[in-house]
Amino acid sequence: MDAFDVVIIGSGPGGYVGAIRAAQLGLKTALIEKYSTLGGTCLNVGCIPSKAMLDSSEHFHNAQHTFSEHGIQLSNLKIDLPQLVKRKNEVVKQTVGGIDFLMKKNKITVFRGIGSFENKNTINIKDDSGKTIQISAGKVIVATGSKPSSVPGVVVDKKRIITSTEALNLQEVPKHMIIIGGGVIGMELGSVYARLGAKVSVVEFTDGICGAFDKTLSKELQKVLAKLDFIFYLQHKVTEAKSTAKSASIKAESLKTGEIVELKGDIVLVSTGRRPYTDGLNLEKAGLKTDEKGRIAVNENCETEVAGIFAIGDVVRGAMLAHKAEEEGTFVAEFIAGQHPHINHLLIPNVVYTWPEVASVGYTEEQLKENKTAYKVGSFPFKASGRARASMDTDGLVKILADATTDEVLGVHIIGPRAADMIMEAVVAMEFRASAEDISRISHAHPTFSEATREAALAATSNRAIHI
Repeated sequence: MDAFDVVIIGSGPGGYVGAIRAAQLGLKTALIEKYSTLGGTCLNVGCIPSKAMLDSSEHFHNAQHTFSEHGIQLSNLKIDLPQLVKRKNEVVKQTVGGIDFLMKKNKITVFRGIGSFENKNTINIKDDSGKTIQISAGKVIVATGSKPSSVPGVVVDKKRIITSTEALNLQEVPKHMIIIGGGVIGMELGSVYARLGAKVSVVEFTDGICGAFDKTLSKELQKVLAKLDFIFYLQHKVTEAKSTAKSASIKAESLKTGEIVELKGDIVLVSTGRRPYTDGLNLEKAGLKTDEKGRIAVNENCETEVAGIFAIGDVVRGAMLAHKAEEEGTFVAEFIAGQHPHINHLLIPNVVYTWPEVASVGYTEEQLKENKTAYKVGSFPFKASGRARASMDTDGLVKILADATTDEVLGVHIIGPRAADMIMEAVVAMEFRASAEDISRISHAHPTFSEATREAALAATSNRAIHI
C-alpha cells in the first residue's frame, strides 16, 4: 500500500492549491479526482467557462449597442453561439491542462477514481473499471466541493429544465429564459443570454437579488439588469415546472398576494444555489458526519472532529467561493507542516461578474445595523468619474462603511466597471486595518476607475469628496 503524508480528495481550487502548497512544503502528497479532468466545478463547469462566455457576450453586446457611439460602424452583425461555446471549451481545456502540468511539476501523485474512507488513515480509490486500490494517509483533506441544488416540484431534465452546467453548452439562444433563483450564478448566466438577445425572467423567493450583498448593490444591480430587459418576480415561490420537447413553463405564487403567475419559455434555468457534495465518501467509516445542510463541521483550523482529517471549500461553513477554498487549502497545508498560517474569512471578497461587476468585502450596512455598530457612509457614483465617462461605463458606485469613532474601514461595496479588480485595494486596506482617511490620502492615478474608491473614502471622512 502506497503511503502519503497528505491525501486530498477533490481537485477543485481548494484541492489542487492545497496539494501544491503541501508539496512545496516537502510533504509527500496525493490528489484523488473522480472525473477525467482536474480543476473541479470551477475550472470545468463554473468560474472559468462562465467568465469566458460573459466576456464573449459582452463583446457582442457592445458591438450592437455602443460601437457606433465610438465611431465604429458595423453591418450584418450576428452571433455564432456554437463558435462562442467552442472558444469557451478551448479556454477550459487550456486551463485544466495547466493543472495537469502543475501536478507533474510539483511531483504530486494523481489518482483517477472515487475516493472514500476505509478508516481515518486508509483511503479506497475505485476507478471507472471497478478496480479498487488502497492508499495510506497521514493526513486527509476533504475538498469535494458542491453540486447544484433544486427546489420542490422542479425536476431537472437537462434539456429544457437545466442547471448551470447545461446552460454553458446551449447551441442556440433561447427566445425566453426563465431563471429560478436570483443569486450570483443566475444573474451571470442570465446576462450572457440577455446580451445575445434572450428575454430573461427571474423568479426569486426573497425581496431582492444577490441577497448576500449590501442592499445598495443588490438594488443597483437590479436596475442595471432591467436595462438588459430582465423582468423580476420577487417574493415569488415556484410551485411547478413542466417541460415538453420544445418548451418549458413554471407556475409561481406571489408571497404577498397569493396570485399565481405562469411563465412560458424555451428554457428554465434552476439556479437556487449549491449543496455540499460528500456522496460516496463513506464519512461514517472515518467517524465523521454532516450537519443539517450537508456540511462537515470544522474548527478554526479547518480540522474536523476526527484529528488528522480536514475539510475545506464548499463542504464546510462559509461562502461557496473558489478563492475561499484556495485560501483554506493553503492554510491547511501550512498548518499540517507546523506553520502558523492566517486566514480572515470576513475579508474574503465576493464578486458577481455581470457588467458592471459587483464586488464586496467586509460588513454590509445591514449587518452593521443588526450589530448596533455606529458607522458612517461615503459613496461616489461612477457617473461622476472621468474615466468611466470616457469608456461609457457610468452605472454604479463605490460605497465605503467606516467606524463612526475610529474611522476604520468596516466594509467596501462596489458596483461598477472592473469592480472585481478594484475590490482588492479595499481587501489590502482592511487587512492592515486602514481608516477611510488612510485610503483618501493615498494618491490614485488619474484618470482611473479606482479614483472612485478614493472619492468614496473622502466622502466618508467629513463629506470631503472633490468631484461631486
